[in-house]
Amino acid sequence: MGHDVTVFRPYPFEVGQKIRIENSRRAGDWEIAAVGEHTVTLRCPISKKEFEWNKFCYLISEEKNTAWPRD
Repeated sequence: MGHDVTVFRPYPFEVGQKIRIENSRRAGDWEIAAVGEHTVTLRCPISKKEFEWNKFCYLISEEKNTAWPRD
């Protein structure tokens, strides 16, 4: 008997990519500053501060021609 299965895969980040995280303690607009084997470094586009975290994001949707960063 088959089952409905939801599959999650880590997102393949690329340096320079502009992203928006929603519904998370890391919510906001970020730029990918560095990508390691197990970590990703995010840069705030306003303050330019950088934070390195274990990889955590999964792709939900991609938006074309949208404002970034948000006001």
